[in-house]
Amino acid sequence: MAAGTKGARDEAYHDFALVIPAFNEAPNIPHLIPELRAAFDEFGLTGEVILVDDGSTDGTAALAEAEGEGWNRLRVLRHRVNQGKTEALLTAAAATGKRYLVLFDADLQHLPAEIPRFLDKLAEGWDIVTGRKVGQYDKRAVSSIYNVLSRRIFDVPVSDLNSMKAFRADVLRAVRLRHDWHRFFVVLAHRKGFSATEIDIELHPRRAGEPKYSGKSRIVGGVLDLLAVWFQLRFSRKPMVAFGLPGLFLMAAGVLTGLIALYYRFVLERGFRPLLYLVVLLVTVGVLCFVAGFLGEMIAAVHDELDASRRERRDPGRGEGGE
Repeated sequence: MAAGTKGARDEAYHDFALVIPAFNEAPNIPHLIPELRAAFDEFGLTGEVILVDDGSTDGTAALAEAEGEGWNRLRVLRHRVNQGKTEALLTAAAATGKRYLVLFDADLQHLPAEIPRFLDKLAEGWDIVTGRKVGQYDKRAVSSIYNVLSRRIFDVPVSDLNSMKAFRADVLRAVRLRHDWHRFFVVLAHRKGFSATEIDIELHPRRAGEPKYSGKSRIVGGVLDLLAVWFQLRFSRKPMVAFGLPGLFLMAAGVLTGLIALYYRFVLERGFRPLLYLVVLLVTVGVLCFVAGFLGEMIAAVHDELDASRRERRDPGRGEGGE
């Protein structure tokens, strides 16, 4: 191993935080913490472990603290109520200054021995490393359809968006995640130019407890979120394209329909009232769409100004006059 590569690998093994969102995972904690400690010792990992108790009602946090007593790598953070995996990730990221973050599930469907493999890929220079699940699992059909749709719509270079992943912490700061949008983290980051790759990881049966992401409502919610992300990425910077153009089309259709109504009334001398109602409907909806696009452009402009201000605060040297 080259000296530079070994140095990057050693840095990654030290300068990382393992983020574990946990909601009512008390049955898994007695397995999770000892196996993490063993993996850290075996592979010489010296990063930290941040377990975020996401409003559990089964004593997950207290049990984790008891299991991790004497292990200074572990920190337990708490949400008063269940907020979701995205919010747990953001809470952990805000609480650490580590360069790399590794998102790891508390149900041990992926083993702690996978952690060094992700860090090794980060050390190669990738911004994001995702896991491609290998093995049998209950939601394979649904997950496969979801991933295929995501790849077709967003054109991302990875095939599994909802698995174990590792990434540079500054990538997370560059994207805005709404509730449950951890599933689209790679999509949003890739759109901003961050590099991504994937590795195969074995999926194991859940040790205990109940799965947190199941049921038909999750499928519907996931599809709606997918559409929301697609709309945001495609039209958020050009709302006039999304609303203004359809508005102009509807207004033009309204004018054309009005001309037809006038032709019926004064040339054919036959009134046809439904055409008048259609004119009013088309013009009204068209004007509303155009106004929505105009307001969207104003909001986008303010959004861009705020983005520029945030970038200048993070890196004052890149402001006016900076090199």
